[in-house]
Formats: sequence, C-alpha cells, structure tokens
Amino acid sequence: MNVQNLNSFDPFADEGDPLGGNQDVGSQQNYLHIRIQQRNGRKTLTTLQGLPKGEVEGSSPAGHHQLIELSAEYDPKKLLKAFKKEFACNGTLVDDEEMGQVIQLQGDQRLKIVKFLTEEGIPKNTIKLHGF
Repeated sequence: MNVQNLNSFDPFADEGDPLGGNQDVGSQQNYLHIRIQQRNGRKTLTTLQGLPKGEVEGSSPAGHHQLIELSAEYDPKKLLKAFKKEFACNGTLVDDEEMGQVIQLQGDQRLKIVKFLTEEGIPKNTIKLHGF
C-alpha cells in the first residue's frame, strides 16, 4: 500500500524567492501616497507624499558643485502650482524628516490628483489612495 500524500513534495520549490531578493518588506518607498486628513468640522486636508527622487547636480553661490536632492522628473513646487491652478484650491509644501517633501492641499482632492498624475504619465499601480 502506497500513500501519495505522505511523500515529501514542496509545491513552491520551483517558485524561488517570493520576495525577489527585495529586503524592504512592507516598505513604502516606491509608491505615491495620497491621504486625506480631517481638520475641524467639514474641512479636510489632502496630502501627497513619496514623489520620485533623483540627484541633480547644482552649484552653490561659492561655486562649489554639490548634489542637491530633487525630484527627478517632477519638481514639487511646479507640481503644487499646477495643482492649485487646476483644482482651484490652496496648498503648501511641507518638509518632513521621514517622508521628504509633502504636498498639502485644501479639501478632498484625492481623485483629482490621481487623474492628474495618471495623465502626466505616472503608472496607476504606483499610486496608493488612502482614506475614508
């Protein structure tokens, strides 16, 4: 009598490493996060964080070349200006130690931001939408 289910068989043996060698399990590095925060009453605040970063070489007033960390394709100041003009709302750029530069907009602008960014060529699978 031969019982088949007692043999040692690993169904996931040919799959390899499920994480693909990525050590940052659960990291939020490669995503754009769009969140909404409740203020007082009906007022809300929409935040956008995780813009792609790159290194751009710039020069200081003394003439020394240094590496300045800026967004590779999207300048946060120009993006904020376009958001404010397109969505008819006010906004600001906040520097955070953990998250870098965060764009804050007044009101619930989450779906408008997603539509705007996808039209600009950012893949929708890299955008995470949080909130209610």
